[in-house]
Amino acid sequence: MTTGEAPRGRISAFVRWVVRTPWPVFTLGMVQADIIGALFVLGFLRFGLPPQERIQLQDLPRLNLAIFLAYLLVSFAIGAFVSLRLLVPVFRWQRRDGLLTDSDPEATELARTRALRMPIYRTAISLTNWLLGAFVFIAASWPVAGHSAPVLAVATGLGATATAIIGYLQSERVLRPVAVAALRGGVPENFSAPGVILRQVLTWVLSTGVPLLAIVLAVVASRYSFLRASADQLVTPILLMALAALGIGFAGTVLVAMSIADPLRQLRWALGEVQRGNYNAHMQIYDASELGLLQAGFNDMVRDLSERQRLRDLFGRYVGEDVARRALERGTELGGQERDVAVLFVDLVGSTHLAATRPPGEVVSLLNEFFRVVVDVVARHGGFVNKFQGDAALCIFGAPIEHPDAPAAALAAARELHDNLLPVLGDAEFGIGVSAGRAIAGHIGAQARFEYTVIGDPVNEAARLTELAKLESGHVLASAKAVSDAIDAEALCWDVGEIVELRGRIAPTQLARPINLAVPEGLSKSEVPSVEA
Repeated sequence: MTTGEAPRGRISAFVRWVVRTPWPVFTLGMVQADIIGALFVLGFLRFGLPPQERIQLQDLPRLNLAIFLAYLLVSFAIGAFVSLRLLVPVFRWQRRDGLLTDSDPEATELARTRALRMPIYRTAISLTNWLLGAFVFIAASWPVAGHSAPVLAVATGLGATATAIIGYLQSERVLRPVAVAALRGGVPENFSAPGVILRQVLTWVLSTGVPLLAIVLAVVASRYSFLRASADQLVTPILLMALAALGIGFAGTVLVAMSIADPLRQLRWALGEVQRGNYNAHMQIYDASELGLLQAGFNDMVRDLSERQRLRDLFGRYVGEDVARRALERGTELGGQERDVAVLFVDLVGSTHLAATRPPGEVVSLLNEFFRVVVDVVARHGGFVNKFQGDAALCIFGAPIEHPDAPAAALAAARELHDNLLPVLGDAEFGIGVSAGRAIAGHIGAQARFEYTVIGDPVNEAARLTELAKLESGHVLASAKAVSDAIDAEALCWDVGEIVELRGRIAPTQLARPINLAVPEGLSKSEVPSVEA
């Protein structure tokens, strides 16, 4: 690439980038607002005054007309230059894709502030050009309309007001994508945008204040002989100004209504998404007004809700959904209460040997699949896995949520768990023990760190039954008390057998085994004689 082609390439790339931004539409909006204001003033001078008071540009001396037109061109060029100078930091920031980096925080903050204040800057530039243009126009028309100088001043002032208000409302809407990008890093310090009240006041000024003031001034001017026309001759001009008020007021009201309705419509959509459980719903912040603060507040609220939901999900995964729900609804405190519960304990056989003979990844996958089956089966029968202990799991039925028939649910879960674990574990063996009785259920530990658990004889008995079940071909044992406490047909699926003394317990335990239990291929179903475990 030659030396001359490089600048041309950069200019071409810059032009293509500008075309994709809102700035061309913003520029056209500036011109459009000025044209609307100029047509308002010229229409008022041409049709809004009585015939003998009307002023037309062709009535001005040619030199004066040339000076006025030259001022229009110069003022527009100066306004465009000032706007471009103000936008240079914004362009540089946008060329970096609007990324808020820490490489140059001052330049980034300046660009964000300029981007947000551009509608205000554009209004100030327009008002300045119009006020200076009013002096130039009055001076240029003095030879033919010196007596109407107050009327000209009022007309241009009203035109400037209409132009500024329409231009501001239009610019604010056109530059909304730029404002959205600028507000991603929050609202800049010491910055505020016109709120809903001010926008409504601007609408009133545009739709009611300006036209009514023009009508009032026309009547006053006729009454105090500022105009040579009689009051009867003002009927038609007043009617035309009223019609103009209808059109301009409608346009201004629509712009303001859209600036308020758009964020509210988006808020309604976002609320619907949150109600459906989508906590990723995010509102684009349009400005720094009350509406923008509402949008930002909604985003913060959804962010907090998402974080709470995430913590609640994690909490539920660690302690169980029922425990988590109960803790969130009723709070937590150390201590417990006596409950009638059923306990299911399941443990793998030879996990130490598995860890020594198999790759760690394979062992972890086996344990995860083992616990997945346990969690699914226990949850399906209304219980919850209280804790994982290495390669074992303690499952509770009847706490913290009441269960109408906890023993039957635990017994049914044990039988289903046996059938589901056989194809999952392959040659790995396991033991399942079920017990039922009175226990203490609650939060145990210290105030800074505690857990929900169940303590009592049924837990110890289930653990000992599990050790004994590892020696059985069926791998499942229950206490006869658990079977007798079951109040539905589940008790008929168990066969009560011998009485044994389990290690660590004073009272003997009568064993119960499930009937018609699936047995792995290659093994025969047998019962273990009475032993001391």
